[in-house]
Amino acid sequence: MSVGIWRFFDGAPIGALRETAAEVEELGFDAIWFGEYAGREAFTQAALLLAATEKLTIATGVARFDQRSPLAAEGAIRALGEAYPGRFVAGLGGHRPGARPLTALREFLDGMDAAELPGLPQPSPRPKRVLAALGPKLLDLAAERADGAHPYFVPPEHTAMARERLGPGKYLAVEQAVLLDPAPEVAREHVDGYVRLAKHHQENLRRLGFTDDDLADGGSDRLVDAIVVTGEQAIADRIRAHLDAGADHVCVQVLARTGKSYRRLAGLLP
Repeated sequence: MSVGIWRFFDGAPIGALRETAAEVEELGFDAIWFGEYAGREAFTQAALLLAATEKLTIATGVARFDQRSPLAAEGAIRALGEAYPGRFVAGLGGHRPGARPLTALREFLDGMDAAELPGLPQPSPRPKRVLAALGPKLLDLAAERADGAHPYFVPPEHTAMARERLGPGKYLAVEQAVLLDPAPEVAREHVDGYVRLAKHHQENLRRLGFTDDDLADGGSDRLVDAIVVTGEQAIADRIRAHLDAGADHVCVQVLARTGKSYRRLAGLLP
């Protein structure tokens, strides 16, 4: 049962970053995943988190390929893999304006694979490379050109589909949003932010059987419950549902966090 923490660190002071990493490691979680949006450059932040811990896996969830060159990404991944063997996972994703997502990401991977870095050979073990993939074509690309996929904002039904599409040998790390205590307005705000602004999440939810009515007005109760799970027992059950559906790892994003949230969550682990 592999479980990690997913969160944004945008705006968090370096000291708080280190303290969170140390706490997550002490509590027995397997990894920290973090998003790159308006905060620190992803690979620099990964280095800070790796340096603050001893065994914890650090994963970008995801580093935006549209914000860097393939050469820069490949160089950073190799450097982190050399410095922290077996502890770094490179999650890649993003959206390049005016380009088809599949084509743009494939071209970026081509550039990474063609990068000439004679002074920085591929480390052993090579860091896992996973793609932010939701739809069938991107999951196929993850199976073809990466070590697996990192789906975000998905219910267990998607996890089952992703596992079938990836095949048995690929790594599947799934994000799951949770509330330890009831806060319906927080859950709805979280869902609304993605279904209102992110076309690819809308498309993915429609593939899973959700309708325009489910996507309207902040999301139906059915959709909110599918994306955000509330309560300790329900959280434990949802993590198990993802693992039973084929996930190798579940990274939990705690909404409405308090100082005791991660400790309470750790109490759900076997």
